[in-house]
Amino acid sequence: MKKVLYYFLLVPICLFAQIKESDTLKLKADLSLTGFWQAGNVETLIFRAQSNVSFKAGKKLVYKTQNSYVYQEFGKEKADEDILSLNFLYFNPERKIYPLLLGFVSTNFRREIDARYIAGAGVSFQLFKKKKNWLKFSISSEYEETNFDNNDFNFGEYDGMQSINTFRATLWVNGKYYLFKDKVIFSHESYFQPSLKYGNNYRWRSDINLEFPVWKFLNFKINYLNTFESVVIQGQKQGDRFLTFGFTLKSY
Repeated sequence: MKKVLYYFLLVPICLFAQIKESDTLKLKADLSLTGFWQAGNVETLIFRAQSNVSFKAGKKLVYKTQNSYVYQEFGKEKADEDILSLNFLYFNPERKIYPLLLGFVSTNFRREIDARYIAGAGVSFQLFKKKKNWLKFSISSEYEETNFDNNDFNFGEYDGMQSINTFRATLWVNGKYYLFKDKVIFSHESYFQPSLKYGNNYRWRSDINLEFPVWKFLNFKINYLNTFESVVIQGQKQGDRFLTFGFTLKSY
């Protein structure tokens, strides 16, 4: 299973390597590498890789894939290794309101999630768009299957369940803004995802970025990732936060 997920992460990186500047009207890609390292009395390593690829197929269809990998260790002992692949198909995305299809695949080492699959559909609303600045709001509904390596949860009603399946509703907010004459780029993507079956089963995620252009195709990046999951293995904390620094290499 993990080999398949690494494929989802590496394919966009390979595409990035093949993109020419003349292709960017139909194909756009970027790759971010951020992290944090500390040695000495306390040894800490946090690494995050994130790739984004969007492909415009004709005038009405756009396919977008966002893939990320997070690794963390303390004292040379692995604490996290997570893979997330978000895939979207947009119909007429130039309009203010347009439909979309989505499919997610993910794993999470610390939360003992062997594999999570999500598939669904929704609609997106363009709330604001001026030059390169934009803000979007989306709502969608999905079916989810999550397979765990453990069956002892923080809520007793899930104990003994190796797999938890449910329908969800998702509220999305994302945007991008070019500030101070394009010297600072602020972007954010957040979602809240409650279960339609279990009242105590919900999650949210907020991904916030500040970028400072160094060169036409290179930005210095500060990334803050904040996640919360209500249903976790017994003894685990529900929230995770990462602050990392690095660079974004882009084709546009």
